[in-house]
Amino acid sequence: MGYLGEEIRKLGFGLMRLPKKDGTIDVEQVKEMVDLFLEAGFTYFDTAWAYAGSEDAIRQALVERYPRERYQLATKNAAWIDCKTKEEAYAQFDTSLAQTGAGYFDFYLLHNLGEGRSHYFDDYDMWNWVQEKKKAGLIRHVGFSFHSTPEELEEILNAHPEMEFVQLQINYADWENPAVQSRRCYEVARKHGKPVIIMEPVKGGMLAAPPESVKQVLNASEPESSAASWALRFAASLEGVITVLSGMSNLEQMKDNLSCMKTFSGLTQKQADTLEQAQEALRQIPLIPCTTCNYCAKVCPMQIGISGSFTAMNYLTLYGDMAAAKHQAEWLVDGHGLKRADACIKCGKCEEACPQHIAIRTHLEKAASIFLKS
Repeated sequence: MGYLGEEIRKLGFGLMRLPKKDGTIDVEQVKEMVDLFLEAGFTYFDTAWAYAGSEDAIRQALVERYPRERYQLATKNAAWIDCKTKEEAYAQFDTSLAQTGAGYFDFYLLHNLGEGRSHYFDDYDMWNWVQEKKKAGLIRHVGFSFHSTPEELEEILNAHPEMEFVQLQINYADWENPAVQSRRCYEVARKHGKPVIIMEPVKGGMLAAPPESVKQVLNASEPESSAASWALRFAASLEGVITVLSGMSNLEQMKDNLSCMKTFSGLTQKQADTLEQAQEALRQIPLIPCTTCNYCAKVCPMQIGISGSFTAMNYLTLYGDMAAAKHQAEWLVDGHGLKRADACIKCGKCEEACPQHIAIRTHLEKAASIFLKS
């Protein structure tokens, strides 16, 4: 593509969900996946300090087996994880260098900015620190990954125009999802002239097995194509995209991703129309119409994670995946220091504040009865 002076094709190997054997990463299978990936002409690998075992595995599977100029390696700094001082945050970089053995990083990201996490990077002066690492030749390109609102993304990019790229969660299911706002975040990044790396194009595997109504739309158009391939192609069709990361977990997923991306040059009109039909099929599934404005949270005397609870409920409705729904509740409710749905005292203040006129108390009662009990 040539973005930032790099020749990178549109598929990146995300190393967060590597295959495991007997509870540990299966490095031999990772080696096979790396070989197939490079043979197909793809070069971008994405790991992180916070991905347990990933940096070590990619050292063995890639760094020790191929010349450094054959690939681009990205990793990330999560200053908000157990760092009490800037020295502890900075030490993540040295650990990543040691674990990967890469010598330098082509792309280095401040990891998962947004909400209560962003201030750590300010407190530890990491914006300047990462530029010093770049000047020292240990980083080629600096950016950040982001999970929050377009308004907060705007604030960060206004404050830090020196950032070279942004990594965003983008997929056809979240494009207009009020809880994620993929489209609006993408538009903010492009307004600031920042190229985008896409994460979660298959929504953590959810779009590899989408709701039946969506599956029927996709199969009617291309019965030979996997559901995951549609998700990848949607993301890769967007302008200003450096690469689309796929967190491949086995050889079969690697082969499927390569088969649809090796020759990808853009969506045909028929394919674009099919994806619009798939998005419409998703919109027809009855969900709690929460826009995550959080006006309800501001008046809730019990400090319940209302919007997070509803996001979890919608996950369950869309994908029938209880484990994924519980993960959403843990992250969006527990992870933000909020109370679970069963703490509701049915005072009704939330419903008075809700601009969507949602029967919040009824939905919270249902959420508590299904899986959100403390």
